[in-house]
Amino acid sequence: MEGGGGSGNKTTGGLAGFFGAGGAGYSHADLAGVPLTGMNPLSPYLNVDPRYLVQDTDEFILPTGANKTRGRFELAFFTIGGCCMTGAAFGAMNGLRLGLKETQNMAWSKPRNVQILNMVTRQGALWANTLGSLALLYSAFGVIIEKTRGAEDDLNTIAAGTMTGMLYKCTSGLRGVARGGLAGLTLTSLYALYNNWEHMKGSLIQQSL
Repeated sequence: MEGGGGSGNKTTGGLAGFFGAGGAGYSHADLAGVPLTGMNPLSPYLNVDPRYLVQDTDEFILPTGANKTRGRFELAFFTIGGCCMTGAAFGAMNGLRLGLKETQNMAWSKPRNVQILNMVTRQGALWANTLGSLALLYSAFGVIIEKTRGAEDDLNTIAAGTMTGMLYKCTSGLRGVARGGLAGLTLTSLYALYNNWEHMKGSLIQQSL
């Protein structure tokens, strides 16, 4: 029995010596004062070198062939919803203004409150429907043009805006179609110019140098 215990101790001691745990050990208090020469100080909260916590690569792994930015189809939902909410808010404010203006000769009473509320609801729904329809047409044209051309650039934006204005005013005759297309062309051109303003300014500065 003792021999077995001795052989077990020898085996344990041999393994401990192999892994560097044999011999005289050092306590944590003894190791605390040893300077870390040539090494960066470690975080007192995480026993990890802070250099390994720096993210030099992308945070997410994208599928093969996927773009780093959202396409027009993904942005369509945000565009339509945002335009609907913007139209509803603007229409509600406009309805409140019109309601107060039309009922300014009435005393504060239940009929006046109902009339103002009706005006707010009507104007809010009208503007939300208008801007939502424009956003839907613009997004649909943008997705179709992007898939047809196989490219995503400002030309798609301008073309989608122009076609949206033309289709929205198609019931007003040729003059209305022309006016709607011109309005869409102007707005989307200004938007494209705003998005590329920094790039254009940098190009002009480089050319001047």
